Amino acid sequence: MNPDSRVDELRPFAPRGLLGNAHVQSLLTSGPWRRRRVQRQAAAYLGRSQRELVETGDGTRLLGFRNSSPSAERREALVILLHGWEGSSESNYLLSTAVALDSAGFDTFRLNMRDHGTSHHLNLELFHSCRLDEVLDAVGRLRQSYGERPVFLVGFSLGGNFTLRVARQAPAHGFELTRAVAVSPVIRPRHVLDALEGGLSVYQTYFVRKWRRSLRIKQALFPEHFDLDAWFRIKTLRGQTDWLVEHHTKFPNLHSYLEGYSVADDYLAGLDTSTLIITAADDPIIPARDFHELPSEPALALDLLPRGGHCGFIENWRMDSWIEQRLIKELWPLTKP
Repeated sequence: MNPDSRVDELRPFAPRGLLGNAHVQSLLTSGPWRRRRVQRQAAAYLGRSQRELVETGDGTRLLGFRNSSPSAERREALVILLHGWEGSSESNYLLSTAVALDSAGFDTFRLNMRDHGTSHHLNLELFHSCRLDEVLDAVGRLRQSYGERPVFLVGFSLGGNFTLRVARQAPAHGFELTRAVAVSPVIRPRHVLDALEGGLSVYQTYFVRKWRRSLRIKQALFPEHFDLDAWFRIKTLRGQTDWLVEHHTKFPNLHSYLEGYSVADDYLAGLDTSTLIITAADDPIIPARDFHELPSEPALALDLLPRGGHCGFIENWRMDSWIEQRLIKELWPLTKP
């Protein structure tokens, strides 16, 4: 298949019927129905995945999985993939995207952030969303190890937020990315927290459940270091975040912490890395107004679709994902076999 045919095959995202509902899109993308299909499709890919630890300059160890594409159309290009909060390298949206990219000829590296996936034992201190330096350093090391070949960074949700921050800081950190793509990225975290509290309870319940599971694992691994019993008695996401900010970060208060990983206002001003944001206006977690308020930068493009939910973009009841083909369309012309 030639690259032009791949580009021409991309259809506009136009979900029909119930699939046009933002909540259906958002819940399906990470749900068990889709997971069964993704795991079947990914079996061979996962069998070829090579486990790899990336050690950063400060001694942080991040777990990742590398795949070299077996495709006859191998692109000699690497896509580094970042999951969302309390996701992992095997989250439905990330794994399905990785398999599609692998099939299209891209090498992939699925990077787990600290305390995500099966990586809780690798570092003592807890994950929080302002730990940019270790992700920036890890991406830089992966980029440098790939030589002069194209390297792309693709992130989803909170991983999209990290992608935007890495893209902004990469040149000052001594490396360049060929292109960065953020899917449904967090822009202003306090607005996300407001949306989670004011929206359907299923979203807050989902994240609270996963976060509680993660911190139980962490406390069991390091019982002499963590006493989180008071945290487990808190029932709300805001209350839990506030407690951890006070007890396990250097931030003076919750507002300061949330602003610490915001990419709103002028954060992206002066962006040099070619960057694309793909998101949906009906995202129930990320307010569309946050995207309209981003600065106009030559290196930044925004694709704000009418529908798609949060990291959804499910095309049909077979759980086919439009976003995977959109990413291939975006990255393919920037590579060569």
